[in-house]
Amino acid sequence: MFDLLAESLEGAWKKLRGQDKISSNNIQDALQTVRRALLSADVNLQVVKDFVAAVETKALGAEVISGVKPDQQFIKIVYDELVQVMGETNAPLAQADSKPTIVLMAGLQGTGKTTATAKLALHLRKQDRSTLLVATDVYRPAAIDQLITLGQQINVPVFSLGTDADPVEIARQGVAQALATGVDTVIIDTAGRLQIDAAMMAELAQIKATIQPHETLLVVDAMTGQEAANLTRTFHDEIGITGAILTKLDGDSRGGAALSVRQISGQPIKFVGVGEKVEALQPFYPDRMASRILGMGDVLTLVEKAQEEIDLGDAEKMQEKMLKAQFDFTDFLKQMRLLKNMGSLGGLLKMIPGMGKISGEQLQKGETQLKKAEIMINSMTPEERQNPDLLSSSPSRRRRIAKGSSVAEREVSDLVSQFTKMRTMMQQMGQGQMPSFPGMGDMFGGGRPQPGMRNQGGGSRKKPKGKKKGFGDL
Repeated sequence: MFDLLAESLEGAWKKLRGQDKISSNNIQDALQTVRRALLSADVNLQVVKDFVAAVETKALGAEVISGVKPDQQFIKIVYDELVQVMGETNAPLAQADSKPTIVLMAGLQGTGKTTATAKLALHLRKQDRSTLLVATDVYRPAAIDQLITLGQQINVPVFSLGTDADPVEIARQGVAQALATGVDTVIIDTAGRLQIDAAMMAELAQIKATIQPHETLLVVDAMTGQEAANLTRTFHDEIGITGAILTKLDGDSRGGAALSVRQISGQPIKFVGVGEKVEALQPFYPDRMASRILGMGDVLTLVEKAQEEIDLGDAEKMQEKMLKAQFDFTDFLKQMRLLKNMGSLGGLLKMIPGMGKISGEQLQKGETQLKKAEIMINSMTPEERQNPDLLSSSPSRRRRIAKGSSVAEREVSDLVSQFTKMRTMMQQMGQGQMPSFPGMGDMFGGGRPQPGMRNQGGGSRKKPKGKKKGFGDL
């Protein structure tokens, strides 16, 4: 997500490094780099022109702040303008004063509209808002079956009348069903088309007039770039929408759609889809997205994702086991699976400030090592998982595990060794000592040991004879 844009924008900051202050002369190269970066990201041309002009005006009018370098000041100005362009604040989903809140979903075929409908229902369920899905797409083969299947996956009921019924009548009866059962929110999944046509718009307009929705959300594909913004404007002009859901954002390294939709259509992005899983829907926060674009991470979203998956009681027990060096391979496996539930390793790491420069190759290596570690742990007996020291003292056990998991015996030895060192490090932290960080310099295949770190014996760190695989590689 935004990898190409972030990489291109970094070149703008470099233009100002070494300067005493921002001036009309030294800022031009930086502005030109920003302009090219945005155009390459498929941002709408008029949005690019307005953006660059606003950044130039603010940069030249900015006061010189003591201790702040010109490139840092320029980054802050670009960040503020990105937030402004994308809508300043999060636009939350409407909630009617009296139940049910009615949400109408619209969009073209292939944008992920039906899946986005289910994702939105799951998002609301996590907020303890009950939901009813209504299937009105009677044209696309298996569209109703798809929504019913998704509803079963997330334990949300689906109302349908089959493919022979009138979509307007299905929507009307669906809302009546939600009202009768006291459901908090009803979401209407409508039919898409391969392209905008009069019949499609007329049907949407009729459904909207009949059910009077509190939200009309357009689902658009982020990978269509600025065309997503043009489509949003067209739908708004034709039927009137209240916001957009931007899907497939995880597959778009350019980011043009996210930067164009609000400015071109006048309507906010309310949610973004960041993966195929039904859990992969996030509320859209312009400030967080701007932070991601500039490679600064997104800690708030990361914390929210963790809160959804982590039980506080389990977390406290796990912390206690870690600090007492009782953390075992069963616990480690549980944590890895928790990490998987939160999303891809790459997606999570890029939310951490300073981790945005991890290459795809390094991420792939990390993913591979995690999978290998899981396979090796699954090849252990319950006793070996609970007592890693058994493996430290038994080459025959390690050989059996290596054979069972189709890896080299050395890899099993590395896993056990680094796991043991990690437990020692955690125990030192629990005792208030400054621990060493074995292997952390090798995280994702690069980096060096932290200067000044001491080994577990308290002496100076010696230069290793050969590179060993660190626990971070797992």
